[in-house]
Amino acid sequence: MTKKTKLLLGGGLIVAALAYLINSGIREAAVYYITPSELKAKGGAVPDRSLRLGGMVVPGSLHWEPKTLKLTFRLTDGKEEVAVEHTGSPPDLFKEGAGAVVEGKCTAGGPFQSSMIMAKHSEEYTPPKDGEGAAQHIHQTLAQPQRTP
Repeated sequence: MTKKTKLLLGGGLIVAALAYLINSGIREAAVYYITPSELKAKGGAVPDRSLRLGGMVVPGSLHWEPKTLKLTFRLTDGKEEVAVEHTGSPPDLFKEGAGAVVEGKCTAGGPFQSSMIMAKHSEEYTPPKDGEGAAQHIHQTLAQPQRTP
């Protein structure tokens, strides 16, 4: 083998190893987004896999225990519902009847164990009404008392 052939083979081996590492890292870090119906179709449990479960928070299902920071609720896609359990404070936009995506793990026979809640918000921008300048709108927003958890 010539020196040039050895260098090309070594370079090709390095590129192949890097491609493999990048591909396996992306697959490992991928978190799938599923609906409650898709989760139920899989039997309700996807062992050892982090998932994102998305849906609407069922009105009347939200229960918050401030002392233990335990939050329980149900998510629905209109067809199926999944019980969710979370420990920690929910985001400000999180409420009943609103969209949410939770990340965590699901075990057989138990609720979905959430490690993170992402509240969905409207994608529509509404500018200030006529006669209400942006500066006035910002001032009104800042003048409102802040909520304390």
